[in-house]
Amino acid sequence: MQMHTFINILRTELVVALGCTEPVAIALAAAKARSYMKGPIEKVTVLASAGIIKNALAVGIPGTNLTGIDFVAALGALAGNAEKQLEVLADIQPEDVTAAQDMVERGVSVVHLADTSRKLYIEVVVNTEDSYAKVVITDNHTNITLIEVDGKVVESGGCANASFKSSKEERGELTIEGIVDFVNTVDLTELQLVKQSIELNRKAGLDGLTHAYGLEVGRTIKENVQKGILSDDLISHAMALAAAGSDARMAGSSMPVMANSGSGNQGIAATNPVIAAAEKLGAAEDKLIRAVALSHLVTIHIKSKFGRLSALCGVTVSGTGASCGITYILGGGKNEIKAAIQNMLGNVTGMMCDGAKGGCAMKVATCTSAAVQSALLASKGMTISSTNGFIENDAEKTIDNFCRIGNEATSEMDKLVLEMMLNKE
Repeated sequence: MQMHTFINILRTELVVALGCTEPVAIALAAAKARSYMKGPIEKVTVLASAGIIKNALAVGIPGTNLTGIDFVAALGALAGNAEKQLEVLADIQPEDVTAAQDMVERGVSVVHLADTSRKLYIEVVVNTEDSYAKVVITDNHTNITLIEVDGKVVESGGCANASFKSSKEERGELTIEGIVDFVNTVDLTELQLVKQSIELNRKAGLDGLTHAYGLEVGRTIKENVQKGILSDDLISHAMALAAAGSDARMAGSSMPVMANSGSGNQGIAATNPVIAAAEKLGAAEDKLIRAVALSHLVTIHIKSKFGRLSALCGVTVSGTGASCGITYILGGGKNEIKAAIQNMLGNVTGMMCDGAKGGCAMKVATCTSAAVQSALLASKGMTISSTNGFIENDAEKTIDNFCRIGNEATSEMDKLVLEMMLNKE
């Protein structure tokens, strides 16, 4: 693959996002629909796929201490700026939050499960007294495939996201060997977006370590290191920085992060463990940037087959990317990086996704710990054998098996989990 192809993939899949991408995508659709309307809003109706509902149901909305699909749809319609894409809620004010809460309490904003086979589907209809606008997003969190106003189709096909479509085949051509060759040879000036991901996601982690967000998983690890209960080692440092970023993001922090493959948590989990390893091991900045680029690209490679939404936890994928990045920091080459993939997927496969929420920070911590352990084993030439479970001799085939498990064996689990989430007493 040509250098520019890898760079195009990074530009497509690394996107600055404010808040969890599923509720933010709902807000984006609502804001876009509202932009075609005049007069007071009479109703906001959301129809979404099971995967969207699962990931938007309980996660914090940025700039607020609130949750809820009906709430974020109302907030997007009232005060969202659709021009800012996944930072659609960057400019909300306290009075907007109050007005959105009022809409929810009055039953103006409603949510229904969409009858669709798509994993990522969002439809938002905004009604005024004598007009309506409908916006549909599919497959990618910013891929608007339909805008309909009063029965007339204004836009269709998702042309605004042509770069995502054009890079789909490119992502399908990624290989671990090709990724490592790119990372080793690319001019660092071409990796400014990767450098930005390091800056943004590290800040989010430090924010989570400083302030009391959510379950405070990262802060608790740091506090117990300071007490001497946990060791001040690479695993603890990586777990704390990564989990703290997730703590902040899941609790509604207003700090933007660099998302990977449509997920801010995946962006954090692919970035912060590698940053922590570089800090602990005293790696040079250029080594860190290349290692994080490797982590991001491995994550994108696996996610291109795994899918944007799944019944399995996406942090298992970004944790695998992070393990490759840590292995690179430790001096590993292609064989060691492939071994890290084998070790990670032989360990964390099967971690269930039960939606985006505060508890995700614990899953980030778990996968980060596994990432460090897998990298340490790989760096000394140790790898899970192909005689073990679904692991193959070839890491690429192991990735294929992992993705088959996520895509083919989990549909009933996804339905069961959503049923449990929606029917709590």
